[in-house]
Amino acid sequence: MTSSTFPAAGASRADAPQAAGLSIRHAVMELGDGDTRVTALDDVSLDVAPGEFLAIVGPSGSGKSSLLAVAGALASPDSGTVTVNGQDLSQLSQGKRAAFRLSNIGFVFQSGNLIPALTAADQLRLINRLAGGPKTFDPVPLLESVGMAHRATNRPGQLSGGERQRVGIARALVTGAKLLLVDEPTASLDRARSREVVELLARQSHEHGVATIMVTHDHDVLGYCDRIVEMVDGRLGAPAPVR
Repeated sequence: MTSSTFPAAGASRADAPQAAGLSIRHAVMELGDGDTRVTALDDVSLDVAPGEFLAIVGPSGSGKSSLLAVAGALASPDSGTVTVNGQDLSQLSQGKRAAFRLSNIGFVFQSGNLIPALTAADQLRLINRLAGGPKTFDPVPLLESVGMAHRATNRPGQLSGGERQRVGIARALVTGAKLLLVDEPTASLDRARSREVVELLARQSHEHGVATIMVTHDHDVLGYCDRIVEMVDGRLGAPAPVR
């Protein structure tokens, strides 16, 4: 387990985006209409450095999903900026944003979200092909890095929940993405598998220099994170200690 060595959440002293990793500056995002309108992001600023594994915790409805959406170029804030590896996402057209997302941002979902008909190896081959990667791409080394090379020919229905998450992590790294966004990866796993998956996420982040944000309610796995920040009512609070 690691100790907290990174700076607190919020803008840098210069209040300018960092050149690599993720930088969010003064993001505001409102959802709904009329009486149901709520502020999902309330002047949020955040840096996540390459190789840093950040956990965001907080109650349901606190804005965590909205933060992942704007960080992952799935939604745009009403104001503020989002910069990934030096690229201001607001400067990209919708089509270019989608292409940038595919090549630069990886996603890991609660249940892995694997395609049922494809083997573990083919899940990775598909992403490589969609991203215009090399025709000679071999998925086995990446599967081996997450301990799944021996399951390369198995389909999701033949894998355990933890194994599906491992394949999902490998798939998220196929394009060499330098930003990894992880949504409740342990929600359907037991304690032992949860620890294995989050430890793997931490190792992959550090070894590959990937800026990683994990949204989680699972406090048992927070000791693997470099930094923990609580989110409440659309705002990021003070960093929490890493236990």
